[in-house]
Amino acid sequence: MTIYALSQLIIYLIVLFTLGYFLSGYLLQRMQAPVSRLESRIFTTLGMIGQDTKGNPAFGMNWKQYAGAIVLFNLIGLLGLFVLQLVQGHLPLNPANMSGVTWDLAMNTAISFITNTNWQAYGGESSMSYLTQMMGMSLQNFLSAATGIVVAFALMRGLVFKKSAHLGNAWIDLWRCNLYILLPIAAIIAVLLMSQGVIQTLSMYTDVQTLQGESQTIALGPVASQEAIKMLGTNGGGFFNANSAHPFENPTPFSNLIQMLAIFLIPTSLCFCLGKISGNLKQGIAILSAMTVLFIAMYSLTVSSELAGNPWLASQVQGLTDASVSGNMEGKEVRFGIVATSLFATITTAASCGAVNAMHDSVVF
Repeated sequence: MTIYALSQLIIYLIVLFTLGYFLSGYLLQRMQAPVSRLESRIFTTLGMIGQDTKGNPAFGMNWKQYAGAIVLFNLIGLLGLFVLQLVQGHLPLNPANMSGVTWDLAMNTAISFITNTNWQAYGGESSMSYLTQMMGMSLQNFLSAATGIVVAFALMRGLVFKKSAHLGNAWIDLWRCNLYILLPIAAIIAVLLMSQGVIQTLSMYTDVQTLQGESQTIALGPVASQEAIKMLGTNGGGFFNANSAHPFENPTPFSNLIQMLAIFLIPTSLCFCLGKISGNLKQGIAILSAMTVLFIAMYSLTVSSELAGNPWLASQVQGLTDASVSGNMEGKEVRFGIVATSLFATITTAASCGAVNAMHDSVVF
């Protein structure tokens, strides 16, 4: 590993751990706060909170109730996303006049997004309308990420508060996670991405003339808002088919850094949350340290292999010096280079995110 590659890793981890530690305090404050009058009134009216023997609101759920609420919540999300794709051709915010998605692709996509897998068997800019991208993909990116976070908090409560029969209330946890945590952080990330050139528009696709004199359609859309939660929720489903390798999704080295930090931000903060909620910070640091060691090992192998290059590829390049063909830039964006690409690839794989800023089938290792 070169000094440059090592320095990128060190800077990234310092910034990540600092942000993660301070964010953990905010997460605990929001997720562990007493139920407010507004929350009580909302969920009592919706029938999502029961009553105790004295007729007072009963906020606690045992593990069966909590699991049942989570399953029901995601089934509703599955159905909504499935239907939205089928009828998108009859709905507004469809400037490219996309027709409805076939039922099998719609089901594949809906299952993928509610499980936070975000496997894409489609090209976003050629298959999904703006409305589907916003109300379908972006919304489910929030909901599936929130599901993972609240289940993590339920697990932490179960481990720490062993004498309690309740794990919290799934509906209140989901409400708080989306409204107070994911939404404001994603908004900040979206603004930062827009400052770097990530597009955010409802304008129609643009036809331009290329340097060769051909006509090309440039796909546009509300990208920054989806990109922010795509990374923050470790979702990975990109607005464009090329994902974060597309210049409209990830135009600069700084936007690349923002996206890499966003992927690991909440997982890191949850480790600190475990330490703080248990009253022993070392518990969370131990888990974070184990994950960090594995991450560093994988990054070291990846970046070393990429910097060493592909001997076969180098042998096919004629008339260039050894320095010209050192490293493996095939399948990578020149605006990021080998080191930033290797770091991104390791981060997204370690988090099971799925976002890419290069073609992973071009990676040597």
